[in-house]
Amino acid sequence: MTRLTMVALYAPADRPERFDKALDAGADAVIVDLEDAVAASRKADGRAALSDFAAKWEARGERAPTVQVRVNGSGSPAHDADLAAITGLPIAFGVRLPKTQSAEDVATLRAALPGREVHALLESAISIERAFEIACSGVSSIATGEADLRAELGVPAGQEGEAGLSWSRSRIVNAAAAAGLPAPLMAVFADVADLDGLDASCRAGRALGFAGRTAVHPRQLEVIRTVFTPDTADIARAQHIVDRVRFAAADGTGAFVLDDGTFIDVAMVRAAERVLRQAGVRRDPSR
Repeated sequence: MTRLTMVALYAPADRPERFDKALDAGADAVIVDLEDAVAASRKADGRAALSDFAAKWEARGERAPTVQVRVNGSGSPAHDADLAAITGLPIAFGVRLPKTQSAEDVATLRAALPGREVHALLESAISIERAFEIACSGVSSIATGEADLRAELGVPAGQEGEAGLSWSRSRIVNAAAAAGLPAPLMAVFADVADLDGLDASCRAGRALGFAGRTAVHPRQLEVIRTVFTPDTADIARAQHIVDRVRFAAADGTGAFVLDDGTFIDVAMVRAAERVLRQAGVRRDPSR
């Protein structure tokens, strides 16, 4: 099955002592962060440590998670230096662009770092309005950065503000689908001690169409994966749909109907195939 990202873990670029833990935590992707997790006085240290991270990643071979590097945003004093540091990294390392405002931001980055996947973070009201435009700009994924968005919209922090983010979240899920991109990952849940709140927020996000979530601490990974991994009943129904279509095509009946009388259409088959892909995300890190 296609390798999907359900759980992505942020790791501060200036903390090389955490690199091994981040790579072995069980996330599908590790996001090495040069932006919010790194103080201005330590940006250069973070860039210098990227080569050490790359060496540790390469040593893990096929069992290594995918990698993105979150740079500082366009216009930031650190942005150009971040891009220069990335040029020496494996081409498989994607770039996570915070505070993406337009398709032009993406085009500029892709020209500076050709051949690399770009993952756009939409963190302002105007970027949410331009979500489809950004999704069609050649990015590999879009997602929201919700701390800045909450501040601009006047949405409270924590559980109290979850409802106020529903429209923005749905907007990028719809934009990603319309552009043919994978379903987005939810933004981080900042309170690493509140696993019940994380669970509730993830369930609300899954209902909106999100495919997973980014995390800031390894303790959050299990909750995120549990919520976004289809359960046994979901998997069984999805497999039944796919099998029924295959068998109907093989015997020439053309009768795409489930035992409960539900007619199967193309959209249902696509949804079932997505469930099966999600069910196959979990990988054994020992292999």
